[in-house]
Amino acid sequence: MKSMHKFTISAVAAIMLLGLFGCSNMSTQDENTAIGAGVGAVSGAVLTGGSAVGTVGGAVVGGVIGNEISK
Repeated sequence: MKSMHKFTISAVAAIMLLGLFGCSNMSTQDENTAIGAGVGAVSGAVLTGGSAVGTVGGAVVGGVIGNEISK
């Protein structure tokens, strides 16, 4: 269980780090989507105890919310 938690944290950190490189030419809507996905992923991981399903689900929901806010 601890190895899965460490993997999830490492995966989220890597995705966020790689995402920073592509943010220079993003529109406001794209930025809000990325921020929402990041916050959602972290929230999903925390709320579900680090499960991968919770992390991915949180990222999807956060991305959709971030996308809709900027419309």
